[in-house]
Order: sequence, then C-alpha cells, then structure tokens
Amino acid sequence: MKALYTAEALTTGDGRNGHARTADGLLDLKLSIPKEMGGSGEGTNPEQLFAIGYAACFHSALRAVARQEKADVSDSAVGARVSIGNLDNGGFGLAVELEITLPNVDHATAELLTEKAHQVCPYSNATRGNVDVNLVVTDD
Repeated sequence: MKALYTAEALTTGDGRNGHARTADGLLDLKLSIPKEMGGSGEGTNPEQLFAIGYAACFHSALRAVARQEKADVSDSAVGARVSIGNLDNGGFGLAVELEITLPNVDHATAELLTEKAHQVCPYSNATRGNVDVNLVVTDD
C-alpha cells in the first residue's frame, strides 16, 4: 500500500485510564473505562473513537460510490455502534453495527450503494474477516 496520509497519536497514563493526543494537537482527550465495564466513564474510550472513525470513513465511501452511480445521497447519515466483549479464547473482540440512512433513494438502491461502500471503505477492508460488521439500511 502506498500511504496517502498517516495519523499519529500517543497515549500515556494507564491505557484506557489515561490520556490521548494526536501529534497535531487537534485531539487531546482524557480516556477512561466505561461505567459498563467498571470504570468511571468520565472520559472517552477507544470504542467511541473507533465508532466515530468508522462512521465518518464509511459515509465518505458511501458518498463516493453514490457519485459514481449518480445517486442522490443528500441528507444521508451513517451511525455506528461498536461493542467490546469477551472472546472464547480469553481475549477481547469487537463487533460493529453500521446504520445507514439514505432518504432520497429507494431501499434496493440504498442496499446496493451500502454494499459497494463496504467494499471500498478502508475500515471495512481492515475489519473484514476479523470483526463482525452488520450493515443495517434504514428507511428513515
């Protein structure tokens, strides 16, 4: 792969209960374990950051595919839910649900565009075969 851009970040402290900052200073965050996992929930967590990144990346891929197909994706939205849980081997794993809303195309077209976006999105390509990703096309 020829890199077009490289993001750089550093975490300090106690991992999930620490601090994260990007090299350019645009993100500067307190990290904490979610209350649901026994933490304080007073900061952000990696799953929230992954959800934002995946939703934004997938939405960009969706809009690029729609331009090629000359489909109206104005007022579109992509939501992401990222879950963390225990794996059978004792480690942890992730699962993702992406909710795609394309109000200006019919459901069949929305599903086709979503599948095409899933093939070109870098996050989808990175997770394929490693993370369960459920694509949900809504009619809202």
